[in-house]
Amino acid sequence: MTDTPETEPVRFDTKIVVVLREGLLPWQELNVTAFLTSGIATSEPGIVGDPYRDADGNEYLPMSRQPIVVLTGPGEVLAAVRTRALGRGLRPSIYTRELFASGHDAANRAVVAAVGADDLDLVGIALRGPRNAVDRVVKGARMHD
Repeated sequence: MTDTPETEPVRFDTKIVVVLREGLLPWQELNVTAFLTSGIATSEPGIVGDPYRDADGNEYLPMSRQPIVVLTGPGEVLAAVRTRALGRGLRPSIYTRELFASGHDAANRAVVAAVGADDLDLVGIALRGPRNAVDRVVKGARMHD
């Protein structure tokens, strides 16, 4: 089999990573990951690809054009990831523990706004940026199992 544009591997210049806090319940991990990736998907044009279509012509929503790596770590690692990301000019999406109890978008922003950056109780953080920079920023986190 020869490689064609549809089958040859794609090497992206950027990387998308989600880091989840250790100890979350499975439903919390899924919820946090979904919310965080929505922030990444809307952060810049071109991250989301074209719509999908099945052989019968049904159209489905587009998804991220590149893989998303999911890592885990303790709270200190998430705090360090946030600090390093901002220090490198990368704007992450964040999810704090308080967001599990807030009921809507405005309330979510209000609970984050009420806490200083160093006191955010992060349970998830996601970022997209140049591969090497992202690898350095997420140092200390490990692959989700």
